[in-house]
Amino acid sequence: MEPVHTACALLCLAPWLVRGLPPIWTQPEQVHLSYPGLAGWMEVTWTTFSKTDSTVEYGLLGGRLFDMSARGNSTLFVDSGDEKRQMYIHRVILTDLKPVATYVYHCGSDEGWSDVFYFTALNDSALFSPKFALYGDLGNENPQSLARLQKDTQLGMYDVILHIGDFAYDMHEDNARIGDEFMRQIQSIAAYVPYMTCPGNHESTYNFSNYRNRFSMPGQTEGLWYSWNLGPVHFISLSTEVYFYLDYGLELVFRQFEWLEKDLEEANRLENRAVRPWIITMGHRPMYCSDDDQDDCTTFDSYVRLGRNDTKPPAPGLEDLFYRYGVDLELWAHEHTYERLWPVFGDKVYNGSKEQPYVNPKAPVHIITGSAGCRERTDKFNPNPKDWSAFRSTDYGYTRMQVINATHLYLEQVSDDQNGKVIDSLWLVKEKHGFSAWL
Repeated sequence: MEPVHTACALLCLAPWLVRGLPPIWTQPEQVHLSYPGLAGWMEVTWTTFSKTDSTVEYGLLGGRLFDMSARGNSTLFVDSGDEKRQMYIHRVILTDLKPVATYVYHCGSDEGWSDVFYFTALNDSALFSPKFALYGDLGNENPQSLARLQKDTQLGMYDVILHIGDFAYDMHEDNARIGDEFMRQIQSIAAYVPYMTCPGNHESTYNFSNYRNRFSMPGQTEGLWYSWNLGPVHFISLSTEVYFYLDYGLELVFRQFEWLEKDLEEANRLENRAVRPWIITMGHRPMYCSDDDQDDCTTFDSYVRLGRNDTKPPAPGLEDLFYRYGVDLELWAHEHTYERLWPVFGDKVYNGSKEQPYVNPKAPVHIITGSAGCRERTDKFNPNPKDWSAFRSTDYGYTRMQVINATHLYLEQVSDDQNGKVIDSLWLVKEKHGFSAWL
């Protein structure tokens, strides 16, 4: 009878023995695209929880399915939470893509493939008129605008998405499971359109490790700051957080400032500015805002704008730098509202004219778009804003932008609370770009 007793004992223990074995997770998930910044390129990033090969199979829409393939590599990301959860982040760059051609693709390996997705290769012409959705502060809980953004993307309304900081709320929570779920949520957008990012304050835990590992941006800075070109625009993405998390290194403030100055200098060379006349920046915390938050908008002049005098050496701000190099448009988030500013510099309004304030303005234009939806809900406004505040809304929503040509740019704000109604719009017209445009 002893063998019978032994067998019964093993059967009783079987659930515990199985529970001790890690599952095999070779199925790709959290698929998203980004633009590496080189004409004809696209980068595909995804996650598995077991180590596998990194392959993208793709082909032209209407042609033979998956007749091309590209290999990449994966990196092990170990979350710093108590469980030290491990995941493999896969990256594959596709090259020699035909401009404006639509490609069908899937990613993974012979151990598991993703769903089938598609994307349109970006037009590398400076005459291209790209269309964008832009927003910040989109969470896993209460992602109010996500469904509308998904439908917009399915309708082919955007060439690129700009997410201006604050993801998931927060990616590190529950040992990074919230980050996983958020990346699954945005796959319905980001697997079809390049999803370009910058870090926000909600990414700061473990020295921004979830942000730095999960996204694949141009340059060699793990997405903290970088630049890229599209159509008539030179885009700059920056980290405002280097001014606030000094424990991660005060030198980051100076490294970024030095990089920004060199990048702006290069973008302003006559031959470069002639081809890409617009310079647009995006960073999470705004230089100006009028929310009643007892924080960035109300208790001190922005570190991002003016720098910090409480560091040794003092940390330089960015407003003078951006003005000196003729930055045209500055995109921000962080405040859970939408706010359009009059052209502003040094806390003063510099409209083009009383009748046409955004036609040949004499200072940069600022847009704050941080109301996409998160668990912290929307913010309230200060009832007495300064003169530079032109339009404000606490509706959930997001911003659309199209850079028409070298002189005309269009922005509009979509209210998700009002079923997609456009509640604000702006034509920015500039016959001249660069510092001389302010004179």
